[in-house]
Formats: sequence, structure tokens, C-alpha cells
Amino acid sequence: MLTDAEWQIVVLSLRVALVAVIATLPMAYALAWVLARKRFPGRTVLDAVVHLPLVLPPVVTGYVLLLVLGRGGVVGGWLFETFGLTFAFRWTGAVIAAGVMALPLMVRALRLSIEAVDRKLVAAARTLGASRWYAFRTITLPLTLPGLAAATMLGFARSIGEFGATITFAANIPGETRTLPLAIYTELQVPGTESAVARLAILSVILSLGALLASEWLVRRQAGTRAHVV
Repeated sequence: MLTDAEWQIVVLSLRVALVAVIATLPMAYALAWVLARKRFPGRTVLDAVVHLPLVLPPVVTGYVLLLVLGRGGVVGGWLFETFGLTFAFRWTGAVIAAGVMALPLMVRALRLSIEAVDRKLVAAARTLGASRWYAFRTITLPLTLPGLAAATMLGFARSIGEFGATITFAANIPGETRTLPLAIYTELQVPGTESAVARLAILSVILSLGALLASEWLVRRQAGTRAHVV
């Protein structure tokens, strides 16, 4: 049975993961569409930058976020002086860290989904007078909805398990930025907290596994639908 403090951690973790996925999804879709459909100088570099968080140590990603979006950072300093906004050491900072780490996985899932859409369908609609936006809204977007859902699940699973970038950029503040992985790390430092660690770890596994299974089911359903159509 979870304690009140542990429930607070769970609720904060879910809020951070959900907001991170919702905020990241439009950018992930736009990047996936550009990488799938467009050929331009620097495309390889853009692809590498998007996927950089997959291979970069998460602590380094958090440090870069701190340099850019911290109160004394290039962008963060301007946002604070102009709008009074600050992200470092806030739950919104945990959202940004989770979103950045989830972005490559979401882009990858969406890109595969967009590349699978037959371009001839879009071309046919265009020859019949449909605008680019109408063709996208009525053809590309509906056909990529399963991929969109799969990307959402993958992003959620990655966000719920985010640790390195979060602890560097948002710190480990109880009630503010202490999500499930950070809470487990904190409890591990205290003798006699094995049961609390076990509860939080089991909960993390359930949430992540559920999201991954949902993502896998959506991908298989998408593949089955295409096979049926063909």
C-alpha cells in the first residue's frame, strides 16, 4: 500500500510524463514529417541532432539544458528577464527534460509511420485540386494515427523513467521535481527503506510495461490493417 508521500510522487510523475508527451508530440510529428518527406542540405545533421539524446549521456543533456534554459542561460536568461519565466529546478523543467529525452523515440515511431503512407495517394489528391493541408488532414494524418498513438505510448514510457537529465536540470526536490526514478534513487540512499523502494520500483515497471505493451499492440494493429488493405 502506497503512503501519501508515495502517491504524491506517482501523481507528479504521471503529470510530468503526460505534459511532456502532449507538449512534445506536435514538434515530434513536424520533425518526423520533414525527415520523412523532405530532402534538403543539412537533413543528415538535423537527423543526428534529433537523435542525439539517444546516445548522449542523460546528465550531459541535462547540463546542456541548464546552460541554455537555466536562469543564467542564453535563452533562459532572456525568458526570465522578459516574461519572468524560469524552468530550472521546477516541475516544468522536469517536463522539458523528459520531453527532450522522449523526442527521438517519438520521432522514430512517427517517421516510420509517415514513410509507410503511399505518396501516390497524396499525389492523386493534389491532382484533383486538394490543397497540401487538406491532403495532409484527410490522408496522411488519418493513416498515421496508429503511429501517432504508438509514439505517444513510447514517449510516455520514456518520460516516466527519465532520471539523468531531470536530476541535472530540475534537481531532486520533494513535491516539485522528485518523480518515481528520483524517489527510488533517494530511498536507496537511506537504510531500511527496501519496502518503499520495492513498491516504487514495481509501480515503475507496471507503468512502463503497460505503455510499451500498448505501443506494441498499436504497431501490430497498424501492420495488420495495412496487410489487410494490401
